[in-house]
Amino acid sequence: MFGNKIVSVKDQIADQLRSDIISGSLEPNERLSEQALSERFGVSRGPIREVLLQLTKEGLLVSKSNCGVSVNSVLNSKMQELMVDIRRKIEIHALSSIKNTLTEEDFEYLDGTLERIQEAFSKEDFTEVTKADMDFHRFLIFKAGGQELVNLWYPIVLRMRMNYKRLSSPKDCVEEHKAITDALREKSLAKAKKCLLANIK
Repeated sequence: MFGNKIVSVKDQIADQLRSDIISGSLEPNERLSEQALSERFGVSRGPIREVLLQLTKEGLLVSKSNCGVSVNSVLNSKMQELMVDIRRKIEIHALSSIKNTLTEEDFEYLDGTLERIQEAFSKEDFTEVTKADMDFHRFLIFKAGGQELVNLWYPIVLRMRMNYKRLSSPKDCVEEHKAITDALREKSLAKAKKCLLANIK
């Protein structure tokens, strides 16, 4: 899941549309046209339709009869709080499940992700910061519960990212994730949980 792999055209299109939504290039409630997207990506409407269905399942898009597909609306504050709470519960569960099981290879992946976050900040590529941040957490989720747990967590974190307003400095962001990694290295579950809760707001 985390090594080098061939990425299909559909996955590439889905990834680009996720980036467009997270970055705000595609705005909340903006309607998407299959025809326009097929022209943009140079593919037939079949793959576009499949990608739109996938992103609808992930919660980034909504499909309404007679209205087509559009970008989902921004969460209200109560829903955002609920999503934060659910996400924290899933990730605390993940930390409890993987305590003392991570290998040196696992830590190399986490360290590499921290470097990606730092590098993206230095380029002011905030969409890539978000992707690297999500990859860090998704790795821990996958280690804990495989794809099944990722499938539960992923739509929640994507939906949160649509109105992610917590502005943190590069230093804070990198240090928060490094603190989680260091605590896991020290096999201190209590400390790892505390650092995780500080990171998810």
